[in-house]
Amino acid sequence: MAFNNLITEWGGKITDKPLQEYPRPQLVRKSYVNLNGWWDYAITEKDRFPLEYDGKILVPFSPESQLSGVGRQLKPKEILFYRTFFTLTKSFVKDIVLLHFGAVDCVCDVFVNGRYLCRHEGGYNAFCVNITSALRPQDNELIVKVRDLSDTSYQTNGKQTLKRGGMWYTAQSGIWQTVWLESVPAQYISAIKITPDFDNARVTVQTKCNFDEPITAIVTDGDREVVKADGKGTITLAFPDEEFIPWTPDNPHLYGLKLISRRDSVESYFGMRKFGCQKVGNYYRLMLNNEPYFHSGLLDQGYWSDGLYTAPHDDALVYDIKLAKQLGFNMLRKHIKVEPARWYYHCDRLGMLVWQDMPSGGTRQHKFTTLYAPNIGFTKIKDGNYRRFSRAKSESRDTYLKEYAEMLDQLYNCVCIAMWVPFNEGWGQFDAANIAQYTKQTDPTRTVDHASGWHDQGGGDIRSLHVYFRNVRLPKDKNRAVCVSEFGGYCLKDAEHSFNPDYAYGYKTCQTAAELNDGLRQLYQRDVIDQIPNGLSAAVYTQLSDVEDEVNGLLTYDRKVLKADADVLRDINRRISAAKM
Repeated sequence: MAFNNLITEWGGKITDKPLQEYPRPQLVRKSYVNLNGWWDYAITEKDRFPLEYDGKILVPFSPESQLSGVGRQLKPKEILFYRTFFTLTKSFVKDIVLLHFGAVDCVCDVFVNGRYLCRHEGGYNAFCVNITSALRPQDNELIVKVRDLSDTSYQTNGKQTLKRGGMWYTAQSGIWQTVWLESVPAQYISAIKITPDFDNARVTVQTKCNFDEPITAIVTDGDREVVKADGKGTITLAFPDEEFIPWTPDNPHLYGLKLISRRDSVESYFGMRKFGCQKVGNYYRLMLNNEPYFHSGLLDQGYWSDGLYTAPHDDALVYDIKLAKQLGFNMLRKHIKVEPARWYYHCDRLGMLVWQDMPSGGTRQHKFTTLYAPNIGFTKIKDGNYRRFSRAKSESRDTYLKEYAEMLDQLYNCVCIAMWVPFNEGWGQFDAANIAQYTKQTDPTRTVDHASGWHDQGGGDIRSLHVYFRNVRLPKDKNRAVCVSEFGGYCLKDAEHSFNPDYAYGYKTCQTAAELNDGLRQLYQRDVIDQIPNGLSAAVYTQLSDVEDEVNGLLTYDRKVLKADADVLRDINRRISAAKM
């Protein structure tokens, strides 16, 4: 692979121990050992441990990225081996030692001191394994074996492709989120599920434990204890006098949460907010805390010029979110990717709504279904024809459902997530109306965009439109809010900060910044601001940053240049806020 030489300011300061921050902000313990750093790696076609390794790789950056120090594409028939060594102090080890992986793309086997411990499939969800029985008193050897078929199979791969170009990006593989260890007592709290009940001024905490003893739950506000209760399994905590501070993007107030058992204790947090969709006047609207609330958002692919799927630094995650807020946006649509837990934590504390996509999968797309038919007006093809939607194999559909359920569970506690988006533009879509119903049953606290763009099956909470190359025309929908979940994509290429000097992909080419700013003013006035009184409830502009060939971002790929004028964008969002709903 040829590196593109676009380095972010954070990537230019990378250290031998990257991304050392605690990776799971909603279930925090004091025991923590970060394993990020230089590991041995080898890429081979032989399915056995290598006798020699090819060199060093900087974990958690994938071998295809610049920051990994490797710069090599893992091919479908190849196997990627990682190896590192670690020593644990006696003071760290309690009864059980857990090894955590934020995400490994796509199928991996884990070995400690030569003992096989687990296999995990799916490149976007976190997992952990109990390694206690395999540990030695001194040096311990950890080996991770990875296969990644990328877009040659039905497994979830998002917008990754082995033949990148246009709106499809470089495939990355292997470990791409933090690897870490924690030590827990024999009886410990393994998971929690936090559900704010806005209307009744209370919060419910469900605990998953391997013991049957009471747990004390304490809600705090800064240093102040708000309420405390004991219970087993499920604990309900009511705010005194039914008074609490609501969470909103303008005031992202978070409450602390402590859970204490006889042998274990963890810390977490939550926000009191309520999402929904209901009729206001003549139209259905997206609601926040029982009030209509317009979602003005940006499409966010989550790619980095130097780290691909992996941000070069925690501050880089913060930068994107803060900039979007400074420009007046209140929502990011996380597009076809699941981020590390810290990204959602920053959205929670900074005040940014999130529409969360499920990464797409399925076999090679049928272009008639996903590209040609929608452009000539056929946007409601029934998705029960699995072959037409690249889901012919039952294994493919089963894999999707398993990983989708894992994602819903993993991200349930995130305060910021307002919308689940199981399918985008028909890519690997199947039974979308049923999956929307399943999503609402699994998580009734959020709204669902069951088929973003097309093909609409009549399910979910919103009628979701992708509008490029034409003016927005709002359809009538008797039961759902109407949202433009993608639009714009105006293209301005900055040659000095361009991934591909010979090619630019976008939806409308602008030659100057002035032309881009004028185009944005006109676009938003016609297709968003003028449409809000007619029922429009959300708009998602394409997109936050450039990604490889795609230069329709407000930011360049290396995050060094804001191509549109900040004052223009802030004024647009002020006018959106002032529009009558």
